[in-house]
Amino acid sequence: MKNPNDGFVRGRLRSMKFAFRGMWLLLTTEDSIKAQSFFALIAIIAGFYFNISSIEWMIQLLVIGLVLVAEAVNTAVEKVADFIHPDYHKKIGFIKDIAAGAPAIAALVSLAIAAIIYLPKIAELLA
Repeated sequence: MKNPNDGFVRGRLRSMKFAFRGMWLLLTTEDSIKAQSFFALIAIIAGFYFNISSIEWMIQLLVIGLVLVAEAVNTAVEKVADFIHPDYHKKIGFIKDIAAGAPAIAALVSLAIAAIIYLPKIAELLA
């Protein structure tokens, strides 16, 4: 909540505190974020192992961020939906299914990008 006594800088610092708290909560409480973070770590290790280019690093990190953001937004939508209507409701279920589609799309895109980056490197290694 915004404090009317905060100046611009203090307000931004307070916002950053809440943002880091949110990231910590996601990483420590949400299994989907833990799983995606594990896959991100594997991709980062693979990037170092295969010595990917700067452009490939940028694309890989962008996609990792996309997946994690999609998971975070999906989690927020699910938490709000559960808060509003804790019991099963057809419309809430529909909303939650749509929200779950976002990280699924992001994950599929990330797999396609990983294939584009790493399959040629793996083929070269095996040749």
